[in-house]
Amino acid sequence: MKEITFDRFVRGLIAVAIAVAVFLLIDYLTPVLLPFAVAWLFAYLLYPFVKFLQVKCRLRSRVACILVALAVVGGIFYGAGWLIFPPMVEQFVTLGDLLRQYFTENPNGTFIINQIKELWQENWENGNLGKVAESSSFSDALGAFFSGTFSVVGKTFDVIMGVAAGAIALLYTFFILKDYEWMTDNFIRIFPSRTRPFWQELLEEMEKNLNAYIRGQGFIALCVGILFAIGFSIIDFPMAIGLGIFVGVLNLVPYLQTIAVIPTFALAALKAANTGESFWGIALSALVVFVIVQIIQDFVLTPRIMGKAMNLNPALLLLSLSIWGSLLGFVGLIIALPATTLLIFYYKKYVTKEKI
Repeated sequence: MKEITFDRFVRGLIAVAIAVAVFLLIDYLTPVLLPFAVAWLFAYLLYPFVKFLQVKCRLRSRVACILVALAVVGGIFYGAGWLIFPPMVEQFVTLGDLLRQYFTENPNGTFIINQIKELWQENWENGNLGKVAESSSFSDALGAFFSGTFSVVGKTFDVIMGVAAGAIALLYTFFILKDYEWMTDNFIRIFPSRTRPFWQELLEEMEKNLNAYIRGQGFIALCVGILFAIGFSIIDFPMAIGLGIFVGVLNLVPYLQTIAVIPTFALAALKAANTGESFWGIALSALVVFVIVQIIQDFVLTPRIMGKAMNLNPALLLLSLSIWGSLLGFVGLIIALPATTLLIFYYKKYVTKEKI
């Protein structure tokens, strides 16, 4: 073991301070760096297709290859959206029409509307509305309303900024793909020459793990989408195939499919309104499909497919998802498996000195 001298101690402190400063800088620049990181991942996924167009299809212009690849991917996403979202919007419009019909034609609905009208007229004639307007509770409610209004405006601005960030990420993707080989070959030069062998080996391991992760998670998403489509078809659920595809696409990110519960409940309400069946019975049957598919995914698909692809024990795999998800939330679920395999690689290579 090397002797810890004052000089070595000071250099260690400086290295730690630099590492902390870099981390804080990256955290501060996250809104700027995130579109570039997304663009780099997208370029990484598109690069094999671009090379296929350039080499196999003999399309010599790299720019033309990139534009064709982006057009194909955009067409795929547009086709998937066309199969899923317009029918779903149509179903929601139908649900709104049914609710409006219920409140205008159904005796119970008419009774509710008449009660609201009578309550309004009674308070207006007695002057209670003026007292309510002067009360502190009304002021608080009004403040809450305007606060919510400004919140909506802020969220609208966030959406606009998100669209702008998407456009910037697309531009980044184009230029990264244009000089992809040069950028990947020279990326290692940002590190000092004496540490380049370590970083080179680590980056190669990262690329291998990322390839395995994308293939495994993509296959799991395909299996989950098929299982949901079959399950929804069995219970005769509205938009069974489209909803199954939607859940499968969401499953490209682990556990993101829980978002699909919202449109599922809306479609259950639509079916109940159309058929006269119990809403809770339909919703419960849909939840049973979610639970069964989730059990199959957690105990069969993820351990077998991702465990084999990432060379991880199923128990360690599930533990890594839980830990990284708790530490970093949504982002942690995305990077959990690649980050865990990298940590294991580093530990075996440089701590226990095992042969890999």
